[in-house]
Amino acid sequence: MPSPSKALREGSAVKRAAILTAARELFLSDGFDRTSVDAVSARAGVSKRTVYDYFGDKQTLLQAVVADISDSLVGMVRRTIAGSLSGITDPGQLEDAFVGFSMRIVTDMLGSADYTTLIKLLGGERHLAEAPFADAPEDALGEQLAALTQAGLLATPDPRLAADHLIALTFGVVLNRQGAMPVAGDDRVRPLVVEGVRAFLRAYSA
Repeated sequence: MPSPSKALREGSAVKRAAILTAARELFLSDGFDRTSVDAVSARAGVSKRTVYDYFGDKQTLLQAVVADISDSLVGMVRRTIAGSLSGITDPGQLEDAFVGFSMRIVTDMLGSADYTTLIKLLGGERHLAEAPFADAPEDALGEQLAALTQAGLLATPDPRLAADHLIALTFGVVLNRQGAMPVAGDDRVRPLVVEGVRAFLRAYSA
């Protein structure tokens, strides 16, 4: 194993991706403690030394796997915000826009393999404390609510707090009612989201 002070290699993007994929699959199926670097290197088709050169140790590899999943989820949230909540010019569009945004988060993000894997890794591994993306999704939503407020479409004195409220009232309620794996075709989900959006707009309409 390389010394902690040794600089990690940037390396080949293809090899790095292969190692992350192999580690993700093994951590999920066998658990962190039972997964060896030998097993990761064999599945990735690289040498054990390459795994150590790229990631340093197994703990850092686990963190890299979680960071990779988190980056993917944050990117999904940002794309959903841009696709659902930008280009609004009339207050009458807000309800449909927020419902559409929340439903896409429920089905595309919370129902994704990435989200399911992240929850299992965070919940099942004492080696991890929390998702590394921290508040990035909430911050991104807060920025969009601030833009809608600046456009005169919402009244949010604290857009970041308003983002927390929107999340709690919509897919937060879905998670509380339905559990961590909502079903895309579950006809109980949309009514919860619609009522949550309406409550949010009663509080924050301009």
